[in-house]
Amino acid sequence: MTPRERILAILERRPVDRLPVDLWYAPEIGELLRRHCGVANDLAMFRHLGLDKIVWVFLDYRDTFGERAGAQSGAGAEGGASRTMWGVPIKEIQAGDAHYAEFSSAPLAGYDTPESLDDYPWWPDVDRFDYDGAVSAAREAAQDFAVIGPWVSFFEIYCQLRGLEQSLMDLVESPELVNAILDRVESIQTEMMRRYFTLAGKSLDLAFISDDVAGQKSLLISPALWKQYLQPRLKRWCDLIHSHGLRAFYHTDGAARRLLGPIIDCGIDVLNPIQHACPGMDLNDLKSEFGHRVIFHGGVDNQFALPRGTVEDVRREAIRCIETLGANQEGYILCSCHNVQAGTPLENILTMIETGLTHSPSKLAVR
Repeated sequence: MTPRERILAILERRPVDRLPVDLWYAPEIGELLRRHCGVANDLAMFRHLGLDKIVWVFLDYRDTFGERAGAQSGAGAEGGASRTMWGVPIKEIQAGDAHYAEFSSAPLAGYDTPESLDDYPWWPDVDRFDYDGAVSAAREAAQDFAVIGPWVSFFEIYCQLRGLEQSLMDLVESPELVNAILDRVESIQTEMMRRYFTLAGKSLDLAFISDDVAGQKSLLISPALWKQYLQPRLKRWCDLIHSHGLRAFYHTDGAARRLLGPIIDCGIDVLNPIQHACPGMDLNDLKSEFGHRVIFHGGVDNQFALPRGTVEDVRREAIRCIETLGANQEGYILCSCHNVQAGTPLENILTMIETGLTHSPSKLAVR
């Protein structure tokens, strides 16, 4: 099977020759792996490593000043922009070997009524996305790999615009403002997706919804508030994605267990990243309860095993994920649990990949 065929078969719950192996990584790791493989670009690196990469193809955006605001609706600063496409100022952070573009302030912090939102100068213009560039990249990647895009979000963008603490207060104190902001966030991205999906056609396979609703120990938002503000919107996006023949890939870090049922009820097809170091995220339990309803993606611990563990630690961790999330060789795409960070030993990354390529899960059902 080709990488694309293998991913599509897993998504369609058809038999595969082995479980797919994906990899998420920070830019520094991408550079390390390209040097290791002796290649100049990521597609060649994916082929060299034998990865079943789900290739990210997001849309670049240029603001009214012609400045590139990034390909992601999140940080979007990989091109050195001063703001995201939502107008959130960026600051450069160096942490050891790693470089990050972080948010420096919340530009909507002073806009406290629905009426005041009309005066905000940084709402993205859907005409300014580079649809042609994204479609071209998707077509190239789709020759060998499954393709995912664009990157869309509700709660993450809201928190970037208003600041995390203020956002959490808004959910309780300012429902009209929350809905007014989320209405704009939703409508802008909905129109962008419609245009992109229509132009990309069969070159796209999945759409990426990133909306972190949990931290290391618990939820960031109560189930009641999530259902009030976000559930109907997520359902609309899943319906839109499905209407174009695509699958909804949903990302939330953390201890999200109490919201996984309602999130899956909205129609998501793939759940990522399965941060099982967090309370309530036991691999066997998740597979048993949700494995018949959703495809799992991720799992391989990125807090200890990959960055700090030995090769044997990584091998055991990958096998554990394969034997639980991938039981019966179905419903699972092995991947790092979020981006492999700068400073992670090369041998640990290669061990994760090699284990995924060679270890077959037992045929025993999850207990």
